[in-house]
Amino acid sequence: MPDDQNPPIGSGQGGQQPVRPGDQVPTGGIDPTQVFSSPPPPPPGQGGGQQGGDDPSTAGQAGPPPQDQGPPPPPPGTVATKEMGYDDEDLKILAQVGDYRFGSITAALSNENIAVPAHPNTQFDEETFLTLLRGSISLTRDEKWRIIQAIPKLSQFQVDELQKILEEEKHKFSELSPKHLNQLQKLEQKHADDWNDLKSISQQQNVKQEDQTQADEIRKQLGL
Repeated sequence: MPDDQNPPIGSGQGGQQPVRPGDQVPTGGIDPTQVFSSPPPPPPGQGGGQQGGDDPSTAGQAGPPPQDQGPPPPPPGTVATKEMGYDDEDLKILAQVGDYRFGSITAALSNENIAVPAHPNTQFDEETFLTLLRGSISLTRDEKWRIIQAIPKLSQFQVDELQKILEEEKHKFSELSPKHLNQLQKLEQKHADDWNDLKSISQQQNVKQEDQTQADEIRKQLGL
């Protein structure tokens, strides 16, 4: 249950232009309400139940394809058969994608150069957090970057909730039948390219910060 000051991450508000990768970030991180550039849609397959609002579980989600009755893909290297519950379309797509399974593209990436800002008020495994974030195909590149920049201002509840949602997303897409693997492969490749783009931007920012720190140090030594 959320406690006093622990609402989940909200949507961008007031028509204010959200910060983008490469922009200057205020000291202490950006406000969590500015993470998402537009209100997220309602969660897939839940009719008129919840609305997106301030729930990070629906943030930036296009939603998975409708779940069908077929079993999830077998592990790579396992030959799928009709006796295992797969139909002709499943078998055809499994032959096309080979060893691809959801998550295998982003699993091959790294979190190098993606710096997590200091977060004295929360405790979590930064590498696990970043790995879950990079594997999301529901969040945009800019939303992922803004989540990282908002970390100093997130509560423990928000961090824990966000990690749980990212884990649920990963599980949900992994359980879709082989019919969706072609689509998932294309989506995951796009998000992998976006993550590599973020790494490049972060590296450039790190170099700029180092140069600025060195320049400040020289000025201090010169008494300027």
